[in-house]
Amino acid sequence: MTGAPAWERPEGALLVYDGDCGFCTTAVGFVQRRLRPRCTAVPWQFSDLDALGVTEERVQHEVLWVTPVGTVWGGAEAVGKILLNARGAWPVVGGVLMLPPLRRPLRGLYRLVAANRHRLPGGTPACAIRPPAADGPAPDGPAAGPATGPGRPSG
Repeated sequence: MTGAPAWERPEGALLVYDGDCGFCTTAVGFVQRRLRPRCTAVPWQFSDLDALGVTEERVQHEVLWVTPVGTVWGGAEAVGKILLNARGAWPVVGGVLMLPPLRRPLRGLYRLVAANRHRLPGGTPACAIRPPAADGPAPDGPAAGPATGPGRPSG
């Protein structure tokens, strides 16, 4: 049921990443081994993006954290959520990263890393991000709320 609506996912939160990107795959593997966050990691290529309420364009530009109730966090905020749900002392680091004064600079840092992921360890030319469309990807942070529609409960 990977990518199924949150209310149908017994495993809880999803970490959605670019499975075609070597850097992203390496980073998620590291996170799973070392930080062990309470989530299921899934490449966006094997997810039902419509059920998650996200676009292909957005998942090509940022990692996503989808909560059990369907709230979507992207980019730097998704990294903060990963840390908040990790084992050990990492939740403290995640809490600090989610503080409002740090969000803006961390978003910039995240975008810098994402834009250069093809140059980073594990990265390949296939990891390069295509320029966004004129309207750009969705902003970091939570979506307007859980996805709603036919067959989906309203918030």
